[in-house]
Amino acid sequence: MSYDFLVETYETERMKVVSVWSEFRDEDLPMRPRRGDPRGRSVHEQMVHQCVSENLWFISMLGIDVSAPPLPATETRLEFMKRYAEDSGKRLAALRAKDDFWWESETKFFDVQRSRPWVMVRRIAHTAHHRGQQMAMLRMLGRDLHSNYGPTADTGGLMQNHAPTIYGYSSLSELFDGEAAGGAKTPLPGAAGKAATERPDKY
Repeated sequence: MSYDFLVETYETERMKVVSVWSEFRDEDLPMRPRRGDPRGRSVHEQMVHQCVSENLWFISMLGIDVSAPPLPATETRLEFMKRYAEDSGKRLAALRAKDDFWWESETKFFDVQRSRPWVMVRRIAHTAHHRGQQMAMLRMLGRDLHSNYGPTADTGGLMQNHAPTIYGYSSLSELFDGEAAGGAKTPLPGAAGKAATERPDKY
């Protein structure tokens, strides 16, 4: 189909969301970008927002309802990951079943009409935006970062220095098995003294 690329992108994006959540620790959930400043969402609030907003977008804009509560009964890190993985997996299956006619029809985006591919691109961008915020919070917390799109400072530094892409887990099933056992992510080599940015030591 003409829009398989959007379905494939959503498939990988949902995995990236769960992967980033797996990098946090249970005690991180109350943490905000700046302690005591409620303007910045806590890790917990970011997880709630991802689950609730994606559910609302898919129901109201794409007509895809997974008929499940968007939030876990117990709001722990692992339960958020399970809830989102299950619901987004059902959304993925529904998207795979849609034909070009469905994709090329217009739908309501808040108070305007837009094509479904337009809405889907915005949804993916919305998710990536918040995931980036969470990855910044992981750095603020002093956590190591596995790859989400490509190399990180902990996988070896810059791509131009041939740093590898190293994911924490190779699949969602492996991720859930590992996290249920207390964590079994792929070991990270670090940058081994190589620059992790294009302007090291500038500030």
